[in-house]
Amino acid sequence: MTTSPDSLSTPEQNFYGPCSRKIHIDGRLHPIRVAMREIELSKPYSFNGQTFTSLPLYDTSGPYSDPAAEIDPEKGLPCLRDEWHDARPGTEPSQKSPHRPMNGRTPLRGAEGSSVTQMHAARNGVVTPEMEYVAIRENQHLEEWMETSGSVRPPVTAEFVRDEVARGRAIIPANINHPELEPMIIGKNFRVKINANIGNSALGSSIDEEVEKAVWACRWGADTIMDLSTGSNIHQTREWILRNSPVPVGTVPIYQALEKVGGIAEELTWEIYRDTLIEQAEQGVDYFTIHAGVLQEYLPAATERMTGIVSRGGSIMAKWCKAHNRENFLYSRFDEICEILTAYDIAISIGDGLRPGSIADANDEAQFGELKTLGELTLRAWEQDVQVMIEGPGHVPMNLVAENMTKQQEYCHEAPFYTLGPLVTDIGAGYDHVNSAIGGTLLASLGCAMLCYVTPKEHLGLPNKDDVREGVIVHKLAAHAADLARHHPAAWLHDNIMSAARYSFAWDDQFNLSLDPARARKWREESSPEAGDKLNEERFCSMCGPDFCSMKKSREAAETRQK
Repeated sequence: MTTSPDSLSTPEQNFYGPCSRKIHIDGRLHPIRVAMREIELSKPYSFNGQTFTSLPLYDTSGPYSDPAAEIDPEKGLPCLRDEWHDARPGTEPSQKSPHRPMNGRTPLRGAEGSSVTQMHAARNGVVTPEMEYVAIRENQHLEEWMETSGSVRPPVTAEFVRDEVARGRAIIPANINHPELEPMIIGKNFRVKINANIGNSALGSSIDEEVEKAVWACRWGADTIMDLSTGSNIHQTREWILRNSPVPVGTVPIYQALEKVGGIAEELTWEIYRDTLIEQAEQGVDYFTIHAGVLQEYLPAATERMTGIVSRGGSIMAKWCKAHNRENFLYSRFDEICEILTAYDIAISIGDGLRPGSIADANDEAQFGELKTLGELTLRAWEQDVQVMIEGPGHVPMNLVAENMTKQQEYCHEAPFYTLGPLVTDIGAGYDHVNSAIGGTLLASLGCAMLCYVTPKEHLGLPNKDDVREGVIVHKLAAHAADLARHHPAAWLHDNIMSAARYSFAWDDQFNLSLDPARARKWREESSPEAGDKLNEERFCSMCGPDFCSMKKSREAAETRQK
């Protein structure tokens, strides 16, 4: 296959293969068109009385995989969601921040006394365009298969989405100032999602590099991205990422607030933090990680740990509390924070500032004490119709992973769980993406809603584009494995078609159905360079060769019996 150098506008065929095409499914309630990819199969596959000549796939790549799209990073993506909301009732142009987006759009906020959150709409019986969009998206255009396959999970309806959001069991992170995004949902009753962290540091990376990593993370399968920039040009970096991101973007606002006071935690104030929240809200950030559960009463237990406090945000607030001998202002001002979130429909990811950084510290007093506080804060956020998810650990040995899920659901009232890993051992340096995926698969199979990826550079350095690819693909594999364990019918169909393709030596289908088609194809070609154009006609691979291929011999035996 002919490929061209990677760029933001590289045709999707260079990664997904030539048999992939973009499709759109129209909504019935709202004027929406839900984007997906569809793989054309080389032969028909039949299961449970249905025959498939193509397979629709959930797609996070946005316009970047649409050959008809014109991509210009300096202009950003089209304002898709603005086309669904005429005049956006209940909002008004905002003058709370001097920010003016690079696309020329005027930032909006909820009018005085109005709530514009998805949770507010859901609790009032309203099915928003975003709710219908995610319902169609979750079904993957396989409603008939879901209804007839015998699965315990029926097709997702817009009403089901509304009910889950109203209950707080799911969130749709979608700031009214991020119209470029294609809505997605995070919750235990939906497919498992993954997040990719990007962002510069004081020691490296440019705006161009971070935008490129963000775009390719989406193309490789990231459901959300977090901009964790701590270096220079934080505002401008975030602006470019947001305008070019088709997926929700999260941040940790305390990082930029700290930069505003020269990196001195003791000089942070509520006013500086509040203004940072508003600045980012008007840019369009979809969810904030806020470490409001790091309380003074938990700090003594945290100081007794083997590795102390490993969360950057948690350590910043712990240092502030100790310096001022006062309670964490993110906790004491939490209701005011929620007022800001309500005005822009920003979800809160309540941070686990006391997560364990080593398996010796897993499931300790500090971690679970903070978790109980996160549950208290969840109820306070829900009082203002703010969407909530809860962040989780961290480093946890396999035998303690399940307890984290049980306690999170109990303490935090079934709010979605969003976890870093967990990493199940401390010796995985260089391979911590695999380490994280092991724990993440287990936790997601038990109900965790979203996994935060880890790259091979975890604990070692700032990830580059190749590291992002490794982290995304490995965690997509973990999420998919968890979907299988949770009886997701579309996930099972995907695997069944792949298995049938493997048994019939349909090599192109095997490449195209994999999570990394480009790598699968490349390694297959490298293994049999002498085969040339006849590579796909081979009925074996170089691992076993023509005389020891078990599937080849199994097929030959079956054909002999039939004769």
